[in-house]
Amino acid sequence: MTTATAPKPVDYRELMRKVERVVAAIDQAEDLCDTVHASVGRLLDEFRDELGLFAGRLYRRTGQDYVLDRTFGEPAASPLGLTLPRNYPPVELVLEQGAVYMDRDDPRSDPELERSLGVEEFVAIEVGDGDYILSFDVAAGHDRDDVLFSLGILRHTVNQKLRQERVAGVFNEARKIQLSILPRRSPDYAGFDIAGSNEPMASVGGDTFDYIRISSKILGVAIADVSGHGLPAALQVRDVYMGLRMGLARDYKIVRTVERLNKIIHQSTLTSRFVSMFYGELEPNGNFIYVNAGHVWPFHLAAGGEVRYLREGGPVLGPLREAEYERGFLRIEPGDLVVLYTDGITETLSDAAPGEQPEEYGLDRLVELCRARRGLKAEELVDAILAEVKGFSGDRPVADDRTVVVVKRPE
Repeated sequence: MTTATAPKPVDYRELMRKVERVVAAIDQAEDLCDTVHASVGRLLDEFRDELGLFAGRLYRRTGQDYVLDRTFGEPAASPLGLTLPRNYPPVELVLEQGAVYMDRDDPRSDPELERSLGVEEFVAIEVGDGDYILSFDVAAGHDRDDVLFSLGILRHTVNQKLRQERVAGVFNEARKIQLSILPRRSPDYAGFDIAGSNEPMASVGGDTFDYIRISSKILGVAIADVSGHGLPAALQVRDVYMGLRMGLARDYKIVRTVERLNKIIHQSTLTSRFVSMFYGELEPNGNFIYVNAGHVWPFHLAAGGEVRYLREGGPVLGPLREAEYERGFLRIEPGDLVVLYTDGITETLSDAAPGEQPEEYGLDRLVELCRARRGLKAEELVDAILAEVKGFSGDRPVADDRTVVVVKRPE
């Protein structure tokens, strides 16, 4: 064991600088295990003098026990694979309190075990919601409160980092699922020009759109907006996607499909959320039958410039179990286009100067843009809409997901 020198008085300003350096190093770790391992090494490097830390042990939870996984610094005798039971009092205390400082003569410890490890005094902290215990040998004569205070700050930081990594992992998986749900390409259908795009405000969002091949003669087109954002909204998007496709696969009529989907969402565990959705079925001759379930009004822009808003349907999905819906009917002629969007488009606010009231982008601007750019291909028009909305909002933070689908029947 290293012979400890007499401790110097703690310089708290320098101590906090070192805490900040360790925190910065921990933030650079790439994954959970690297975070834990990096934190131990940095602790020993930075706090050897002030806190008297000269050896470390990392225990990993395995079932109900903690197994010695790695050692750091200058441990006396630390056989890897050594197992500490969950009910060993120092383990129970560190899991209960987050940190514990003991010497081997403490009646709550096992003196033979601690002697076999060469431990005189030690401090232990729990990290990773109990997945790991870090134990450090402490040289005699150092202030117990200084050690616990500093390691308490670092424990909190490490745990925050681990939780961020876990949440990020969950969100990455949710994003992969959501990307797999969104169409990868535009459909090739009866000469129609169709395109769509989704821009979530966060890594996962509550907007979605879909193209569904009902038969060789019928193409389903859907757009939906789940209230809220983030992971719960993304899970509800999955329910919409699956419920709609399952209903259509059973050859239900369009109104029946939407009513069944409403019941699925109503019975979902996410019943505090609601979903607006527009779903339509397109035929090669331009017939378009649709149901608007509480969604912002898509619009039909005729070749001559006339505009019709597609309102027929019923309430948003979810709140009312027995909600009823009606169909709307539209004929898309050559030169016409239909624009579907979510409220993240029309409710985007302008980047107003200080003291000025911001304006919403609004439906009128969207219609005029489409009228002015109607000669563009569907994909180009989608891009133009998203670009104009982004420019309209300037540096204002994005407040909602943005989704657009354009169905165009070329002349």
